[in-house]
Amino acid sequence: MRENDSINNKSKKMMLWAGMISMTMTFAGLTSAYVVSSQRSDWKIEFNFPSLFYWSTLAIILSSLTFWISRKMLRKGEIKNANLMLSSTLILAVIFIILQFKGFKQIINQGYYFTGPESSISTSFIYVLVMLHLAHLLSGIIVLTVVLFNSLNKKYAENKTLGFDLAEMFWHFLGFLWLFLFSFLIFNY
Repeated sequence: MRENDSINNKSKKMMLWAGMISMTMTFAGLTSAYVVSSQRSDWKIEFNFPSLFYWSTLAIILSSLTFWISRKMLRKGEIKNANLMLSSTLILAVIFIILQFKGFKQIINQGYYFTGPESSISTSFIYVLVMLHLAHLLSGIIVLTVVLFNSLNKKYAENKTLGFDLAEMFWHFLGFLWLFLFSFLIFNY
């Protein structure tokens, strides 16, 4: 039975890696298209990057930290503290999303829209990149919610953490992905 569990665990980890590689390729393609498109004559560069995106970046960094602390607590058998940190991670994830949408409001208040006569190709790229990341982050929030539910129902223990570990890996990936996108957009504006 142990050997089958080990194979099953490896399969689940490989599936997660395949998904993350696929997402990485998607964003690599979009950022490459951004670089190529930035050579267009109608590319606008007079744009104030939303200040709330900086704050949302802090929220996602802190959420990775709280998830990491949560796993450390779980492995020590401190389930109550692990759940507290996991709950903090979920709250920070929701704060990230709220700040992202408020950041879009800042973009709109500057007069830049996704489509229509007031739109530009450069800001449309920002909308696509950030909204696609938000879609993936929503899946991460679903995963966080499931892991928190399972943890509250004592489905994890010091030596039984696969679902928790996979969720943490995915969450850190989403955080690193946002840091890449954020840095990319900052340095290309």
